[in-house]
Amino acid sequence: MWVNSVNVLAFDIETVPDTEGGRRVYGLNELSDAEVAQIMFTKRREQTDAEFLPAHFHKIATISAVLRKDENFKVWSLGTPDSQESELVTRFFDGVARYTPTLVSWNGGGFDLPVLHYRALINGIAAPRYWDVGDDDRDFRWNNYLNRFHYRHTDLMDVLSGYQARQYASLDQVALLLGLPGKMGQSGANVWEQYQAGEIDQIRNYCETDALNTYLIYLRWELIRGNLTVQNWERECDRVRDTLRQENKPHWDEFLQAWH
Repeated sequence: MWVNSVNVLAFDIETVPDTEGGRRVYGLNELSDAEVAQIMFTKRREQTDAEFLPAHFHKIATISAVLRKDENFKVWSLGTPDSQESELVTRFFDGVARYTPTLVSWNGGGFDLPVLHYRALINGIAAPRYWDVGDDDRDFRWNNYLNRFHYRHTDLMDVLSGYQARQYASLDQVALLLGLPGKMGQSGANVWEQYQAGEIDQIRNYCETDALNTYLIYLRWELIRGNLTVQNWERECDRVRDTLRQENKPHWDEFLQAWH
């Protein structure tokens, strides 16, 4: 049964501008973080008509995850609100090495994992299990984390669109279509402002809800693939609800109230 063999890690990251990198690239040593970020946004807008920075200019503020392994279920943010980026990235790749899970994301192939690649590079963090494509484990030749069409990393946005960029949908809208809470009025566009204000707990809570929305969509995908029966899918959803109730945290209470 699925519940006896499952090993899934759904994840999401929240990022802020890498102002230290911006200083180095653009020679902005005398400016504050806010001023450097604004120049980075302006330069990006001149290139693309949008302020969203390329992956190599993002710094990770939070990594949140949902781990479903054997009979265990957990949703949390890695490290603590005071953890440095290098610790968060190390913990993520250590989890991959420890569990070798199926990674599940929404646009992880297009954003989250490229950011993690660059931040591992900048912080000098080794992750041989993640980067293996069959040299160390022959099974990884046919199913690894790096190949777009392998399920060891399942980017749900990519898979559900049939790998057609014009058919991409947002996590929020797909979640709402399924009766899930979605982003509940929150947005990643607010993260930089919250980060500057020191509101790391709020960022972590928001990131956790994104990771959980992603996991719940994954359960629905497993249902339509035939890997979960209706009864097992309902049981898995009940497992999530029971866990959130036991957590007794405001953002999970709000999540439960919005979950139809």
